[in-house]
Amino acid sequence: MIKANVNSKYEFSLDSTAENAIDLIEIKNGVFSIIKNNKSYNAEVLIANHAEKSFAIRINGNKYNVLLRDKYDDLLKELGMENAGVVKIKDLKAPMPGLVVDVRVKEGDVVKSGDALVVLQAMKMENVLKASTDVTVKKVHIKTNDTVEKNQMLISFI
Repeated sequence: MIKANVNSKYEFSLDSTAENAIDLIEIKNGVFSIIKNNKSYNAEVLIANHAEKSFAIRINGNKYNVLLRDKYDDLLKELGMENAGVVKIKDLKAPMPGLVVDVRVKEGDVVKSGDALVVLQAMKMENVLKASTDVTVKKVHIKTNDTVEKNQMLISFI
């Protein structure tokens, strides 16, 4: 196996056989030039979620979603422990003082990671607070037009 380390941020490995040999150069942060079998490819990392090992990349203008797995991921899945590293959040607190412009969930809602939960206005800017993981809403502690303080409880999750 060859292990390439590009700025210690992007790593990959593959067979070191001649037919799999590649030349990789990072042109700028997250943008790469790749040569494989005398063909040139331009690759750009659009989204990198290292915790979930998921990436959105563009190669020669085509977008791909990539989920990386290794033998340890497969073993954890086989043992039923693939979600062992997932951190469950218990509540959402206000990251800053502000005005609740919109509450987009209600008690009992099942939300996915990235779903909008609350719109909070602070210093004349609207901030959309999103779910950081898949959760179920237990209790909504605020309503539209409420004024909240920093670290005030907004939503509790199951």
